Amino acid sequence: MTEKKIRILVAKPGLDGHDRGAKVVAAALRDAGMEVIYTGLRQTPEMIVNAAVQEDVDVIALSILSGAHLTHFPAVLELMKEQGIIGEVLLTGGGIIPEGDIEALKEQGTGQLFGPGTNTRDIVEYIRNWHEGRS
Repeated sequence: MTEKKIRILVAKPGLDGHDRGAKVVAAALRDAGMEVIYTGLRQTPEMIVNAAVQEDVDVIALSILSGAHLTHFPAVLELMKEQGIIGEVLLTGGGIIPEGDIEALKEQGTGQLFGPGTNTRDIVEYIRNWHEGRS
């Protein structure tokens, strides 16, 4: 019997057009044996959560460099609650997010957030540990 792979949706919400970091993280997660669905640029929170439900993912990872993290993370969290997947699906991500905002987002229910220069092994380890902890 093979172990079920961790399924991750990587998304770029809003008008941010810089997706190199998201693609690097997506490739690292894939190389670590996870199934990665990359939705591409200019996704709305509704599009992201709908795709997460349709793809039956374990993790939603947002990449935000536009400064709109205090808008997009809470919107995705709210839609996750409406869909009944909060607690079942991890919301994580990264980008240029000030430390104070990271703490505020964590208090709202977001998982660990990662900044520029984070080693992709740390992201892989965090997701694996979270997934093992819920099994």
